[in-house]
Amino acid sequence: MNPITHLLLGWGLANSAPLDRRERACVTLASVVPDLDGLGIIVDVATWSSAAPTELWGTYHHVLGHNLGFALAVGLTTLLVTRGRWIATLLTLLSFHLHLLGDLIGARGPDGDQWPIPYLLPFSDLWQLVWSGQWGLNAWPNFLITIVLLALTFYLAWERGYSPLELVSGRADRGFVTALRQRFGFPTGRTV
Repeated sequence: MNPITHLLLGWGLANSAPLDRRERACVTLASVVPDLDGLGIIVDVATWSSAAPTELWGTYHHVLGHNLGFALAVGLTTLLVTRGRWIATLLTLLSFHLHLLGDLIGARGPDGDQWPIPYLLPFSDLWQLVWSGQWGLNAWPNFLITIVLLALTFYLAWERGYSPLELVSGRADRGFVTALRQRFGFPTGRTV
């Protein structure tokens, strides 16, 4: 799955329980944070033409951030940031694991290559998650999932009065929600 789909999935999950803005942010970010291990591609691109090109992305993507050790670190961080809110922490762990599931079922590369997920790292490298039926990143199921999640995101933003934009800008979030409500009306019983 692509990062946008992961983000929308995490934000949808964050809206499944009564969470405040900080808690929603933790749950949402947990759905994309495993892909921090893919940032090596920036160095790879910068060194392609050099005498010593790197292969950080191919070596570490789906390794450093896609495992139980990283999941536990994300969960502990959420527990600290949310001041012991277990519901936010449990949803964060679920969000993280939904990312792994999404990658397991729908992240095959265009060359047909699959990245096994070394789930038990750093404790063990014996168990690698892989599914032979994995569809490609550009396959129709990924597009369908993204479209459904976009529709859910627009509905929740219209109905609840906040959107994923709250993660980066309160002003942009209010503008987006206002535009939705001007276009589609206010939810029943609400005028603001």
